[in-house]
Amino acid sequence: MSAVHLIRHDRIAELRLDNPAKMNAFTVVMLEQLAGHLKVIERDTGIAAVMLTAEGDRAFCTGADINGWGDLTPAEFARHWVRDGHRIFDRLARLSKPTVAVLQGHAFGGGLELAAACDLRVMAPKAALALPEAGVGIVPGWSGTQRLLRLLPEAMVKEMALFGHRIKADRALACGFAAAVDEDPRAAAQALLERAITLSPRAVEISKSMIHAAQGEDRGAMVEALGSAAIAASDDRAEGVAAFRAKRKPEFSGK
Repeated sequence: MSAVHLIRHDRIAELRLDNPAKMNAFTVVMLEQLAGHLKVIERDTGIAAVMLTAEGDRAFCTGADINGWGDLTPAEFARHWVRDGHRIFDRLARLSKPTVAVLQGHAFGGGLELAAACDLRVMAPKAALALPEAGVGIVPGWSGTQRLLRLLPEAMVKEMALFGHRIKADRALACGFAAAVDEDPRAAAQALLERAITLSPRAVEISKSMIHAAQGEDRGAMVEALGSAAIAASDDRAEGVAAFRAKRKPEFSGK
């Protein structure tokens, strides 16, 4: 049965796609499991970083299983399959903890969009990127025409989406989409994450929020979250809560 596993390696959480018979293509069950694991990871203070991996060596993820959406009505396809997947991938992108995707094989369609939702990507030399949706009469629906354009040149995204070309690992590295190309991408990703977890978790979290805000990734929520974090540490916030509980007028100090 297809699945997404959450595996703890001390302070690093591994999210592993497990549908190798279909080259790790996403099913409804896998999307739901990914959503659940992301919620756990966000709230677990013992987890400092996340590695996204996949079973098998042929493909990281070749997108969405056509059997999961092929028979949906147009309304169901747009409202549920596309919007639910988009929402879940957004949650991955907005995790407060650093994330690295291990592309030991091809990342096509939704698989490429999933990798794009991580902070960094490490690729095997044989791995390739593609947006093959037009070949089955659909369009990228999980941020392939949005977030991906912040990570790859416009012409390269068009090359994949409009012309059906694949982008090899060396080109992905040259344009900065891949942080590294390595014969052992998992080990390379592990090294990146081991370094990340030696840093201040709060500094990493806030730095990630600031970078995302600058790039337009959920900017409104990021600005309000940073502002709320600042006010939460103030004397005025403590006084406001205390006054509310004591049913008295607050005496704010401005500190």
